[in-house]
Amino acid sequence: VQLQASGGGLVQTGDSLRLSCAASGRTFRAYTMAWFRQAPGKEREFVAAKTWSGADIYLDSVKDRFTISRDNAKNTVYLQMNSLKPEDTAVYYCKGVRGLINSWGRGTQVTVSS
Repeated sequence: VQLQASGGGLVQTGDSLRLSCAASGRTFRAYTMAWFRQAPGKEREFVAAKTWSGADIYLDSVKDRFTISRDNAKNTVYLQMNSLKPEDTAVYYCKGVRGLINSWGRGTQVTVSS
């Protein structure tokens, strides 16, 4: 599956953004989809995942602010980000996992100003 993330931008503290990740291919629904982020000078970290069966997993620091969802009919996974903080500033990447297959999309920049 090929992935393309979008929806990033420059926002202020407390604002919201919704990221989208569109996937190609016919087997999207079989993939666990995840969002990662990488801030300048830091390692890439896991943010959230939605398994193929619908279970959600979140990084503790975003659990009450971010929501991951997917629309299998549109081959798209979303990350709704509310109450954004400066520490959420990063390049956000989507990832699809199915067995041994790992696919990364190009990132989208999210910048939260204080």
